[in-house]
Amino acid sequence: MQVGTASGPENPTSYYFNQRGIWLTYILVIFLAHLFILSMPFFSTAVAWTVTNVLHDICMFIILHVTRGTPYFLDDQGQARKQTQWEQLDQGKQFTPTKKFLTIVPIVLFFLASFYTKYDYLHFLVNASFCALNVVAKFPWFHGKRFFGINKW
Repeated sequence: MQVGTASGPENPTSYYFNQRGIWLTYILVIFLAHLFILSMPFFSTAVAWTVTNVLHDICMFIILHVTRGTPYFLDDQGQARKQTQWEQLDQGKQFTPTKKFLTIVPIVLFFLASFYTKYDYLHFLVNASFCALNVVAKFPWFHGKRFFGINKW
């Protein structure tokens, strides 16, 4: 008998985006951030949408694709230590509703930014580049891949 041990979920970072209300909270944070950026008098509507898209894509890329490991001590023998947050979501399963949602949001944000910038060439190029950076990193082919030594250790 082992005294003082408790069983629980394997990895809490693998299911936090499945919690009740997190998708709505995520959309509301994006909306409120956009309203804050839009309220600045020196930003036009086109610039505000581009800044919203770029900030969202950079933040989500860092949170999901650069950040590795877990803040919890797990009995998985260090497996989660080597994985990004995206690779840990839903225990690494592909095409789950959460992963589909997190893939669709940057695409919808890109379409909104493109529409409100009236498809201006420079804005479109910036928005498309950051959207591609965010979406391509989510492809199943990139699961576990480390390019150019980035995030290798």
